[in-house]
Order: sequence, then C-alpha cells, then structure tokens
Amino acid sequence: MSEISSLDLAYTCAQAADERKGQEILLIEVGKASIIADYFVVVTGLSRTQVRAIAKGIEEAMAVYHDRKPLRTEGSSEASWVLQDFGDVIVQIFLPPERAFYQLEAFWGQVPQTPYQPDIQPVHQLTESTQTNQLR
Repeated sequence: MSEISSLDLAYTCAQAADERKGQEILLIEVGKASIIADYFVVVTGLSRTQVRAIAKGIEEAMAVYHDRKPLRTEGSSEASWVLQDFGDVIVQIFLPPERAFYQLEAFWGQVPQTPYQPDIQPVHQLTESTQTNQLR
C-alpha cells in the first residue's frame, strides 16, 4: 500500500471545497517554515451555511478517499472561520471579512502558495452521487 503525500491530501481538500463552490482556494506549503503542518488549504465561503457545507464536504471526501477524519474541528457552530486539522493538512474556511482580517496569505508570504485550479489538478471525481455511493 502506497503512502498518500501531504500534497495529495491537500488537493483532495481543495477539490472537495471546489465541489461545494468554495472561492479563492489556496494551498500554502507551510511545512517549509513550520512544524505544525505541511499544507494549509485556505478557502472562502460566502455564507455561514456555505462554510459549514464546505467543511462537511471536505470531511466526507477525506473519509472516503483517504480514510481520514479530522483530528479536531474548530468554529463549526459560528461558521465564520472553520478550522479542520487533518495532521499534515490544516484546512481553514473563512467568511470574506475574516479572511481579509487574518490575511494568512500575507502572513505566510515567504512560502510557496498555489491557487487551486480544478482543470489542472483533478484528484477525484467528487460528484454528489459518488460521495453518496462510497459513503454507504
């Protein structure tokens, strides 16, 4: 059995966020500057409902494709900033004002950052029917 790379995990999270119409999806390679994770996946949701839906979609995709659950999840009840810690990858889903306030892109400006591009970096076909069938 081959080990999944942190980058593959990050792409799975990014793709799942994209499937739930997440905006401005960015992969930040923090492992070059910190021991907290290898990648941050940063996403904008346009409403609290969408932020929760993105978080749920990511959790489902990680369970289906990598048999991983978040080590912890913070902020789901408020849904202005949800953090999902998958160990090697930390996902942060923000409402626009929170993303603008915390400016993670600027804070981590010294490390490689890659905007998610679904046409270039597809990982899985995460259609709703695929998710539903694989979760059964």
